[in-house]
Amino acid sequence: MFKTRLLSGIVLVIIALVTIIAGGPILWATLFAISIIAFMELSKATGIHTEEKVMNGLEITGVVCTAIYYLVIGMQGRVFDAALLSTAMVLVFIAVLVCFMFVYVLSFPKFKANQIMAAFFSFIYAPVMLSFLYLTRALENGNYIVWMILISSWGCDTCAYCVGMLIGKHKFAPKLSPKKSIEGAVGGVVGAAALGALYGYFIVDKVMPDQKIALVFAVIGGVGAVISQVGDLAASGIKRDHEIKDYGTLIPGHGGIMDRFDSVIFTAPIIYFLALVML
Repeated sequence: MFKTRLLSGIVLVIIALVTIIAGGPILWATLFAISIIAFMELSKATGIHTEEKVMNGLEITGVVCTAIYYLVIGMQGRVFDAALLSTAMVLVFIAVLVCFMFVYVLSFPKFKANQIMAAFFSFIYAPVMLSFLYLTRALENGNYIVWMILISSWGCDTCAYCVGMLIGKHKFAPKLSPKKSIEGAVGGVVGAAALGALYGYFIVDKVMPDQKIALVFAVIGGVGAVISQVGDLAASGIKRDHEIKDYGTLIPGHGGIMDRFDSVIFTAPIIYFLALVML
C-alpha cells in the first residue's frame, strides 16, 4: 500500500508541476476535468446520485453548469476584466441554483429538497473552489503566487504529519481524524509559513524585490495552512456523515479526487484573495 501511495503521489506531483507551469488552456482543461470528477464523487457521497450506472437530472445539470462556469472564467483577460469577471461569476452562481430548482420543480417529487441543496453545495465546493487554482495562476505574477496553494496545503500536510509522528500527544479532532494531534496541526502551520518564507526569499524576491515578500509569503503560507486543515477535516466529516471510507478509487492508495485535493480545495480561494489584498 505504501509503495502504491508513494508512486501515485509522485505522479500527482508531476502532473501538478506540468499543468501549473504550463498554465493557460492546459491548466484550465485539467482543472475542468478534475472538477467534473470531484462533483460526481460528491454527488455519490451526498446522496444526489440515485441510479446505479446512469446520471440523473441533477448530475447532468451539475456537469453542464460546471462546463458553463469554466467557459466563463476561461474568458478572463479576453472578454472579462477582473471586475466584470466577478459579476459574471455571481450571475453564474445564481443561474446554477435556478437550474437546480428548475429540475426539482419539473421532476417533483423525484428529488428531495436536501438533494437540491447538496447539488448546489457540491458545485460550489468542488468546481468553483478548485477553479481558483486557475484564477490565481492568471494573476499578475500568478506563475509564482500559485505555488503557495500547494505549499500551504501539501506542505502543511507533510509538516503536520512529521511533527505529529515525532511529538504529537494531544488529539486535535479525535472524532473526525483520531491520528491528528494539536502539535501536528501547529507544526503544519509553522512549517507552511517557513516554507512560504523560504520560497519568497530565495525565488520570488527576485521578481518582486520592492515588497517584503518573505514576510508576506510567510503570512499567506500560515493562513493558508490553517484553512487547509479545515478543508481536510471538513472532507473527513462529510465521509463520516455518509459512512464512506473514500470518495472514489481513481488515485491508487489515495482514493478519489476529493480525498487527495480536500485541502487544496479550501486553500486555493484563500490564497487568491490574500494575494489580491497583500501583493
